[in-house]
Amino acid sequence: MVCQVEADYEKNIIRAFTQLDAHGQGNLKAVQAISWADKLAPKSIPTLLQAMNQANPVGDNWIRGAIARIAASSDRATFPKASVKAIIQNHDNEGSTRRAAFEILRQHHPSDAEALIPSFLHDREPSLRREAIQVILEDAETATPPARSIALFQEGLQHARDVDQIKQASQSLKSRGQDIDLITLLGFQTRWKMVGPFDNTGREGFSAVYEPEKKLSTKASYPGKNGQVSWSSFSTNDPLGLLDINHHYGELKEVVAYAHTSFYSPKSQKVQFRLGSKNAWKIWVNHRLLFAREEYHRGGTRVDQFILDGSLQKGDNQILLKICQNEQTQPWTKNWEFCFRITDPTGKVIQEAAPQ
Repeated sequence: MVCQVEADYEKNIIRAFTQLDAHGQGNLKAVQAISWADKLAPKSIPTLLQAMNQANPVGDNWIRGAIARIAASSDRATFPKASVKAIIQNHDNEGSTRRAAFEILRQHHPSDAEALIPSFLHDREPSLRREAIQVILEDAETATPPARSIALFQEGLQHARDVDQIKQASQSLKSRGQDIDLITLLGFQTRWKMVGPFDNTGREGFSAVYEPEKKLSTKASYPGKNGQVSWSSFSTNDPLGLLDINHHYGELKEVVAYAHTSFYSPKSQKVQFRLGSKNAWKIWVNHRLLFAREEYHRGGTRVDQFILDGSLQKGDNQILLKICQNEQTQPWTKNWEFCFRITDPTGKVIQEAAPQ
């Protein structure tokens, strides 16, 4: 049991950290609250971990710091192993919460943490899934006979989501004489229709409603940034599905392009739309805006960089992307690109059916 004094400290710490905003509002209270962690016993760790479900990334970091201070005074006997394991195994918790719980369990009870890793193979939290994939890839390197090694690399590749692990598994399989088609295996959508460029001077094109957003017809032409523009085919053979728009239009700046594809689903189903792009973008599914992100050139384009819950209707589904390029001219801002796939919640490919 947590005594009343400790319960009050817990409540005040959680209130301070969960009320922080991304712009620093509440930092003074957080600085005061972090010192209160020294008054808590290890049995408070699960409560603070659960509080991460309500915190933003800034609050998450503060809570991690508080937990680290508490854990510093913990030993194997006082660490609340069972409660922390329960948090990891409860998929209703946020991925960051479960990951933090796993890290602290591994710090204090490494064998218990390692025993959980095989259960992460289908996990929705990428960082936990990565742990399971890494074990498989390491086992594959030394497995005998060769057929066993190949089978393990194939298993790792089927479930991997991080580019480095995908490349490691596919290269190892190729070196063992296996043909690998990553585009098909991971379900990248590589055939699109593209139209543009439209104007994005002053970054105003992101919110501008150009004709493809009003009425989608890939047979239409429109006034573009430098004259009339029409739809044209756009595809890629990149093994990770990357579509480089610069190859289509040249290295332009302050521009917008639209990409369209269709997807035939054999049934109505909940899915995830997984997009990678370092540009600002919007996505519509069946003429309804699903998500928009107005941020340019932070980090690189990655597989499954943005994961959006959505649904497909039975039959034909129309997917429209708007990819915006800004005015920056530094070398790392020249990329104008995206990759895209449709999966179930674990990242398993949803197979497109032949139209009925």
